[in-house]
Amino acid sequence: MVSYNKLWKLLIDKKMNKKDLIQVSGISTASVSKLVKGQNIQTDVLCKICKTLNCDFCDIMEYVRDE
Repeated sequence: MVSYNKLWKLLIDKKMNKKDLIQVSGISTASVSKLVKGQNIQTDVLCKICKTLNCDFCDIMEYVRDE
């Protein structure tokens, strides 16, 4: 499973919300909905987010092992 908790924390640190991310990065609301639910997302969407926030994949997501 992939967790996007790092993304939400990074948005807070940058004083942004999900709506700001959508407007600045050009990703869709459907993509943000998938991120919120921890669902699979296309790599190009992750690239847009990283470009917008000037970060890397490891700054916005992490692998969480099933227990």
